[in-house]
Amino acid sequence: MEQMLKFSSDLKNLNIAESILDSISVQNNLNDLIYGNILIALNEAISNAIVHGNKFSKDKEVTVAYNISDNKRLIVSVQDEGNGFDYQLVPDPTDPKNIEKLNGRGVFLIQSLADEVSYLSKGKVVKMVFNLN
Repeated sequence: MEQMLKFSSDLKNLNIAESILDSISVQNNLNDLIYGNILIALNEAISNAIVHGNKFSKDKEVTVAYNISDNKRLIVSVQDEGNGFDYQLVPDPTDPKNIEKLNGRGVFLIQSLADEVSYLSKGKVVKMVFNLN
């Protein structure tokens, strides 16, 4: 059964990711590596939604929806109310010319840590899938 949370675009709400994941972890006995990968990816997705999507507008909300499938896969989506973006245009943070830049690592981390990633609604939604086995 899919669960959904909505909250304002405030970085103080990043702790919501850990709360969500803690309940999932208890129910599914996640090991530390899987827990850590999900937490980092989820924090990056929520942070990107707040900072880049909603531009810190407290009038705009971030929506996190999640579900665990029958085959033990966590499917989580993070949606913002921004204009969207093309993830393919985000510069590669491992490129030597981008190494010292402070931004641009979130998309790379999400894609590295999740088992599957897709961007929907013109980039306003990031859908991540994690194998819990």
